[in-house]
Amino acid sequence: MRIPILKLHNYLLISIQTELDDHTAIQFQEDLLGEIHKTEATGVVIDLTSVDVIDSFIAKVLGDVVSMSDLMGAKVVLTGIQPAVAMTLIELGIHLQNVPTALDLEQGLLKLHQELGE
Repeated sequence: MRIPILKLHNYLLISIQTELDDHTAIQFQEDLLGEIHKTEATGVVIDLTSVDVIDSFIAKVLGDVVSMSDLMGAKVVLTGIQPAVAMTLIELGIHLQNVPTALDLEQGLLKLHQELGE
């Protein structure tokens, strides 16, 4: 299963609507990095509203996606982080301190505009 990646101007929008397994997470990572490269996107919003639980591997992949996107010149904003997901990330030592967050996709797009100075 692939996670859809939508392009909106210079941004990529991702709404994860399913629980992530290891294969889907790795495929998402590869797809997102490929899309950043192909479209020269400057920003990415990843909406996690539908993700209730993550395990250590998925948490690591999520942290890696943020770091890799940043290395490629795309700022990432995470939206809709559920309490259990936030707790898991912190418990696993994945703090994402420099990653902007927002409650929903709309606020995430506004935050991305602010972060990129647009």
